[in-house]
Amino acid sequence: MTIAEARSRCAGLHVLPWDEDLIARDVTRATAAFVRASPQVTPAQGAPGLWWIGANGVESSGGEPALARQLASIARIWHPAARVAIADSCVAARAGTWERRSCQTTDSNLRRQTADGGQQMAGGRGQTTATPVIVPTGQDAAYLAPVPLGLLTIDGDLRDSLHALGLHTIGDLARLSAEDVERRWGPTGLSAWHLAQGIDHRRPGLTRIDAPRSVTTELHPSAETNEPVLFLVRAALERLVQRLVSDGRAAATIAITLTLDEARGAMPVPARAHTVTREIRLPRPLARSVPLLERCRALLDEWPLTAPVCGVQVAITATAPLSGAQGDLLDTAWRDPAAADAAFARLRATLGSDAIVRPVLHDTHRPEQAATWERVEDITMPSTPDTAAAPLLPTRSFRQLDPPEPADVEPTEHAPDTPRALHWRNRWVRIRRATGPERLTGDWWTDTYARDYWRIEDADHGPDLVVYRDLHAPEPAGSVWFVQGWYD
Repeated sequence: MTIAEARSRCAGLHVLPWDEDLIARDVTRATAAFVRASPQVTPAQGAPGLWWIGANGVESSGGEPALARQLASIARIWHPAARVAIADSCVAARAGTWERRSCQTTDSNLRRQTADGGQQMAGGRGQTTATPVIVPTGQDAAYLAPVPLGLLTIDGDLRDSLHALGLHTIGDLARLSAEDVERRWGPTGLSAWHLAQGIDHRRPGLTRIDAPRSVTTELHPSAETNEPVLFLVRAALERLVQRLVSDGRAAATIAITLTLDEARGAMPVPARAHTVTREIRLPRPLARSVPLLERCRALLDEWPLTAPVCGVQVAITATAPLSGAQGDLLDTAWRDPAAADAAFARLRATLGSDAIVRPVLHDTHRPEQAATWERVEDITMPSTPDTAAAPLLPTRSFRQLDPPEPADVEPTEHAPDTPRALHWRNRWVRIRRATGPERLTGDWWTDTYARDYWRIEDADHGPDLVVYRDLHAPEPAGSVWFVQGWYD
């Protein structure tokens, strides 16, 4: 508002001149004070009075609530109504500082908070102060959903356009698809969509947003496959990595933007094009072009093209300090984490995105459903093995058949349910000893089953088989015995 408007609301308004030097000195003093609570402090550019502060590794000192109280205590030296919010992303933390939470502080609870939490709150009896807001981990997008678009740092024209479409909250913007947003509003709209999703690359401390590091190339003629695109990405990565190494930095996030040419028809009309951007967030910062290229290759293999590509941009949007760790060729225990990442990325590119999996246990007694395979995006490999914490490997492993294979069983004369010989995979297995039965039943609410399991030792020194008799299968209709797997 203007000074005249302010005077109309407050007749006793006292206007002071804006002193850049004075504000800069106070920002420096406040920043130095915040360092006592966290070593990762970054004043927000263009917004005096706003700081980004890292909240990592505070579990041993009382956790995030204790950090919030300490920050509030420091900030209220400059302003009695300072606001503190903690979240995974800066955009959610900033929105938290505008949440309407307050408490009436009296002399009695002032003393109690000072004694319990070590927080010295400014003001006297009846002073209204804002309580710190802590957004639960992983809930930034849900927290931002009802927040008005006015608290999102976006272009004014974009905000007016969103309001014209009936979008008034951050959740309304987050529900749109990234492709539609980028196609309508370009990179500016895509950046706003990322913020609405709680994806904010601004971080205090080690990882930072540097000057744009990007390489842009046009394709003439347009490419209809990803092979020419990958060739350009390779050349761009080599140039970008060379610049990173010279600056002592490593890539933390890579963005690939494809410009798609959707011009149709034979008439000489201006080509209509739009961009599509995908990001690669690395599990650890890298400054080597080979593993970075494998990551980009895996991304492009899963990226279907809806139109020919007429332009490619490769950008490193976030960096971290270059690690000084070096390997020793004579040390056989040393491992290169980047080499492992490159190998896994190459396997995904060759065998598919589901090539790297890990077993996940399920709470069930049925053996074939006790574990499933889960896709693994990032695998963390230790640089040096921890021999003290290394688990003992099992001496034998169980090979389970999926599905179990039918078998013919010759029962024992005096015990018809006990197997004496087994015919499986066109050969007879002479049983030296059969241990069982162990009955397993359950899942009556979905697909009930009842089985008697036996562990069979091969008299000819073959692998120990695990077989079962299906108690629900009618014998005349087919085999009631099945081989579940074997131990080797």
